[in-house]
Amino acid sequence: MEHIRTPKVENVRLLDRSKGQRKASVGTFYLSATHSMFIENNTETRKETWLLHSMISSVERLPTTPTGSQLILRCKDFRVIQILMQQEKDCFDVHTSLLRLSRPEKYSELYCLSFNPNINKEERQESWSFIDLMADYKRMGVPNNLWVVSAANSEYRICETYPSELFIPKSASPAVILGSSRFRSRGRFPALSYFHQDTLAAVCRCSQPLSGFSGRCQEDEAMLQAVMKSNPGSAYIYVVDTRPKLNAMANRAAGKGYENEDHYTNIKLHFIGIENIHVMRNSQQKIIDMGEMRSPSMTDFLWGLENSGWLKHIKAILDAGVFIARAVADEGVSVLVHCSDGWDRTAQACSVASVLLDPFYRTIKGMMLLIEKDWVSFGHKFSHRYAHLDGDPKEVSPVIDQFLECVWQLSQQFPCAFEFNECFLIAIHTHVYSCWYGTFLGNCQKERNDMR
Repeated sequence: MEHIRTPKVENVRLLDRSKGQRKASVGTFYLSATHSMFIENNTETRKETWLLHSMISSVERLPTTPTGSQLILRCKDFRVIQILMQQEKDCFDVHTSLLRLSRPEKYSELYCLSFNPNINKEERQESWSFIDLMADYKRMGVPNNLWVVSAANSEYRICETYPSELFIPKSASPAVILGSSRFRSRGRFPALSYFHQDTLAAVCRCSQPLSGFSGRCQEDEAMLQAVMKSNPGSAYIYVVDTRPKLNAMANRAAGKGYENEDHYTNIKLHFIGIENIHVMRNSQQKIIDMGEMRSPSMTDFLWGLENSGWLKHIKAILDAGVFIARAVADEGVSVLVHCSDGWDRTAQACSVASVLLDPFYRTIKGMMLLIEKDWVSFGHKFSHRYAHLDGDPKEVSPVIDQFLECVWQLSQQFPCAFEFNECFLIAIHTHVYSCWYGTFLGNCQKERNDMR
């Protein structure tokens, strides 16, 4: 509570533009450790507006005018709330408090709202074990005589950002796994994401190789050979590099890059061209700026949408998913997917492919499992990408927002193929940012375990 300078301000005018409000409501504004609350003076309606501090992306204080001092709160769920206070000091105090409350520096300051003391131990255990990833792999038909569960990464010995249990090709020896991890960015070696029982083809994921201009690694080449051997019906695998080829080539100067088809004789390399997190962040900002226009014409709107490039980026992610799904289901060829570090574009491409390949992931429970598997357990950086803590703004990017939009686009084309509608997707989007649940806190499984 030491961050709260003024816990209560009276005679405040509030305008919530996302609700299409034309006229400001007058009421009392309250600040708590977790929420800002506005309660209308009107005794008949007495409407309440609650805003979770973790949902605030920016707080702007406008110059004081004769009518008072104004704050504009822009939220991570795209709400824009305008607050007018009569006293400049009150506005200054609330502004200072909100800046601190909406940007905690450590997890303990997040006041993790997921803790409910009224739930008994059995209920809490049940809620944490609701999602069982091993049961989902079992549903896919693994382990089997092609894929086995490996303890190589137990206690996160090889790769800190991977889960402790992974499925790998049965023919891959511990020496091959270790050698491959040393040759891959952040140690993220090829591991199974999805197994197709009908064709025996698999979707695997990893990060870029540390190949530079001419480097090679026998163990990594053996690892890709093992992935190919785990699909008896195919003599090669696709390696899908989700980056634009120019970006991948530029990485070679830093000692990284992509697979050389002269060294990996059993691969077909395919570039998709999904842009990096910085391009995506700028694209979303252009959409948000367009949404703040007072009364745009349809021409303004369409030009703004086109200029943002947002739909072009969504199409690139869908293209990646379609390519992978067709390779696995139609051609019966296994696919290895990577980007730079294998936790952003790789997660998007693998999960869109899974939604296309498997009707289970189009159910409510299935979508939850898919996010837990391809995003949470495989080390998507939730805390960095969605600014849960005060950190580097260049790390923030709408990566999972884009995946949810891809699922929404598919559900618009094939509504009968999904058990859920956009309300479910909006709920997921809200809780990625809300920090109500431990699921979306931290950047990897190890970090969540360390935080207990």
